[in-house]
Amino acid sequence: MDIIIENDSAVPLYEQMMQQIKTGILKGELVQGEVLPSIRAMAKELKVSIITVKRAYEELEKEGFVQISPGKGTYVSLANKERLKEMQMRQVEEQLESAIIAAKSINMSLEEIKERVVLIYEEV
Repeated sequence: MDIIIENDSAVPLYEQMMQQIKTGILKGELVQGEVLPSIRAMAKELKVSIITVKRAYEELEKEGFVQISPGKGTYVSLANKERLKEMQMRQVEEQLESAIIAAKSINMSLEEIKERVVLIYEEV
């Protein structure tokens, strides 16, 4: 799996890493038990700080996507893939709720919201 870091993005580097690793896990590109590159190797490959990679791995562990075994490495979690997908869906629902609240505050109708969602979905 290739991770692409955009240095000029407003999204912090560790979050870019996290999102791409999560996507790889959910798509099955990274399988349960697979070893991720060491913190040093990943930092060198991506040309980022060791602290950035460490933070990404630690956050991924908190969210249940990876397991960190001191001295042995970082592995894709053996947790249930459906559980991980459910966590992601919950985050999407929270973001949608915020967007709907903002849309309602400017009196957008449900049809207008649906139109926008379809347009954005097709563009992405």
